[in-house]
Amino acid sequence: MNVKQVEKENGSAKIVVTIDREEFTSALDRAYAKVRKDIMIPGFRKGKAPRKFVERMYGDKVFYEDAVNEIFPEIYEKAVTEQQIKAVGQPSVTDMQTPDEGGVELTISTELYPEVTLGAYKGIEVPKDTIEIKDEEVDAELGRMADRNARIETVEREAQSGDTVVLDFEGFVDGKPFEGGKAEKYNLTLGSGSFIPGFEDQLVGLKAGDEKAVSVTFPEQYTKELAGKAATFQCRIHEVKQTIKPELDDEFAKDVSEYDTLDALKDSIRADLEKKRQEAVDRDFENAAVEIAGKNMTCQIPACMIDEQVDRHLEQFAYQLQMQGMKLEDYIKMIGGDVKGLRDSMRPMAETTVRSNILLSEIVAQENIDVTDEELDEEIKKLAEQYQMEPEKVRETVDLAAVRSDLKGRKAVKLIVDAAKPVAKEEKAEPAETAEEPKE
Repeated sequence: MNVKQVEKENGSAKIVVTIDREEFTSALDRAYAKVRKDIMIPGFRKGKAPRKFVERMYGDKVFYEDAVNEIFPEIYEKAVTEQQIKAVGQPSVTDMQTPDEGGVELTISTELYPEVTLGAYKGIEVPKDTIEIKDEEVDAELGRMADRNARIETVEREAQSGDTVVLDFEGFVDGKPFEGGKAEKYNLTLGSGSFIPGFEDQLVGLKAGDEKAVSVTFPEQYTKELAGKAATFQCRIHEVKQTIKPELDDEFAKDVSEYDTLDALKDSIRADLEKKRQEAVDRDFENAAVEIAGKNMTCQIPACMIDEQVDRHLEQFAYQLQMQGMKLEDYIKMIGGDVKGLRDSMRPMAETTVRSNILLSEIVAQENIDVTDEELDEEIKKLAEQYQMEPEKVRETVDLAAVRSDLKGRKAVKLIVDAAKPVAKEEKAEPAETAEEPKE
């Protein structure tokens, strides 16, 4: 194989390669060997027709396309490597010539990795949130801890809002029971809003042994069969339970934590909230810094790179749905959309991801960022701990070049973030009130 000509224009390239007779004949032999078992020619058993006979019957170039497909990956890889072409996307053969001396001449079209001009990526101003944990947030977390440690006791009194009642109920519409409207020994917390509006309120004041007909109207946004219809539920109360939360004091702190005082527990909660909030703020700051640096960069991103990233986002989304027990097709039906609409919604995120990857790759090259063997070993150890594998097994499993590339990218991100200048985020201005015009 020889590269005869290379033309680059508008982000794409045309590569003309010649394949000599001997090399192409070998490809023809391999192509014929793969398809011969399926060839049916009158007078021959299936797969037994000689190649020369098939070529005389269908033309001497009948296996040329199969032969090109057989040899294409190898010649394409060799051509772009030899010519140092940074190709992206899926290449295609746009022309095939067959010179008299034998062999073939292929014209291959491919898109090119974009030309990149870095803009400012050091010392850029990046909005960053400030950390403030309010007393209300600490109190809310304490309240959740109290809820988790609450105890429930049966009480011999009338039910109050916040109590849990154990009841039987059966619903009727137009005097007839309906599907799904009956239950026995059901636990319902009054005031939770988990039942039809108005249902729970009518149980307040009842005690064990009481019966009551509860009248409600189904919301208009309910199931088609019941939407907007009046219903009566025959209810019988078996038990009333009271939720008793522990007192928020030093004893509570000792029971639920390693701390001896409530103040110490509060300080611990505040520190934990601050840590989580700081991690989130730092993560947002990092993402914003890379995105801003990416916007400062000049480059025309080929559509194929964005399409490939959309594919990856879609695969990841489908996997996440699968982990939740749902298929992608079912999700699309549920939202009343289609695959194209879902892909279109992912394109902005995919373009940002691709732009960031190009940015980091260019910074790595211009800043001569490298990864030492010791740093690679440390990353392998982390992966081994994460996946509970032996480090040597991880080395055999992962693409070490990809791991190195990822580490280089992280260093490029750190370079951007370390040099960035945090600035306060602008608060959204409240919309101005429109003054009424004076009436005549």
